[in-house]
Amino acid sequence: MKRFVAGLDRDQTTLFPECLEDWVGDDNPVRVVDVFAEELDLGGLGFSSVIPKSTGRPSYHPAVLLKLYIYGYLNRVQSSRRLEREAGRNVEVMWLTGRLVPDHKTIADFRRDNGAAIRKVCARFVELCRTLGLFAAAGVAIDGSKFKAVNSRDRNFTRAKVDRRRAQIETSVARYLDQLDSADRQDLSPARETKTIRLKEKIARLRQEMKRLEALDVSLRATPDQQVSLSDPDARSMATSGRGSGVVGYNVQTVVDTGHHLIIAHDVTSVGNDRGQLARMAKQAKAVLGVGRLEVVADRGYFGGQEILACDKADIEVTLPKPMTSGSKAKGRFGKQDFIYRADDDVYLCPAGERLVYRFTSQENGMALRRYWSSACPGCPIRDRCTTGKQRRITRWEHEDVLEAVQKRLDEHPEKMRQRRETVEHPFGTIKARMGATHFLMKTLPRVATEMALHVLAYNLTRVMNILGIRALIEAMKA
Repeated sequence: MKRFVAGLDRDQTTLFPECLEDWVGDDNPVRVVDVFAEELDLGGLGFSSVIPKSTGRPSYHPAVLLKLYIYGYLNRVQSSRRLEREAGRNVEVMWLTGRLVPDHKTIADFRRDNGAAIRKVCARFVELCRTLGLFAAAGVAIDGSKFKAVNSRDRNFTRAKVDRRRAQIETSVARYLDQLDSADRQDLSPARETKTIRLKEKIARLRQEMKRLEALDVSLRATPDQQVSLSDPDARSMATSGRGSGVVGYNVQTVVDTGHHLIIAHDVTSVGNDRGQLARMAKQAKAVLGVGRLEVVADRGYFGGQEILACDKADIEVTLPKPMTSGSKAKGRFGKQDFIYRADDDVYLCPAGERLVYRFTSQENGMALRRYWSSACPGCPIRDRCTTGKQRRITRWEHEDVLEAVQKRLDEHPEKMRQRRETVEHPFGTIKARMGATHFLMKTLPRVATEMALHVLAYNLTRVMNILGIRALIEAMKA
């Protein structure tokens, strides 16, 4: 045993440093948390209880609880009960809070009651990053990812799921009734009586479940998306990238700087897809960066004519691939991309060299669509490879040139899609690893948005500390 390093005797008297300052080094991240919170105008951000009341029991200053939460999310301690324990045993937290130990309810209530102000704190740090010149290149990537809510799949219902469950119950009830009939034909015995009681109890429970499903069906019909979640009413069942997989949760949208992978803007939504998110998130990032022109890269899930047009009008240059949804191409026939548009003559050239001329314009879903076709289709030798009808018709949106410019940028810079993947997947992977298997701890969209803001703040803080260094960041915040 003498060859091993020996620990100190537990009964040995030890003289610890007399002040907590001696336990916290100059390059400790907890000092960044302290300076950042102290430099904030908490009253201007909307935190409650900044000015104490003249009567009643003294309350904790919001800065103390904000520091506690930022420290907790930096160190994977998000639960209010765990934060309470850390305040009583963690030397860094003791230094940060001045040895105050708020109870878990006070900690939880602070996060619940100051959601809007906490989200502003996250935005304030992004402004600091811009001031420090960390967003030098006006280029960002946009993506969304699904995060699990406090709602299991068994407590999320759609109309299809309710119908399947009803069919299962009806099958089970019929089976139990058959078993009851069989038991009635048996000789009277204690075993038969026990079995009969058990079967009747099962049937009663299933009938009660059927009534509950009927009530759920009424609620489902009243919701716009025909979906109900019992634990978290705002959570929704969403498909994920894995085939046949899904999660009950939220869709988190992020705009990430392509240089340092800092999250410029984010949002939490209950919509399970990314359609309709491109222009809103891009404009939000452009406003935060304060630039005249912005380059945005996204995946094909964001593709939409109206969204791309809105970005173009806002001087936002978008690069993203178009989904391949052509039914003709899937069946081995020519797709629209095989037809060449000549802007000077306003005609399309088909693979056989014929001209498809403009015929008329129609309105669909608020979009003006121009129709083109040729009179030479009936006698075309390759018509079978083009269409099954009399004529092959091509539809062109009035702003199709905007979509063609997007495709041209993608063809000229295919490496941007790899850059997008390397940029946006890094923050999502880091944040989910910090969250753990449960992801969100709070319920309803506003509270989940607050929790996500704390995660984004912790991620950005960590990135900037790694980029600039702790002492340099502290000096920059004090400047």
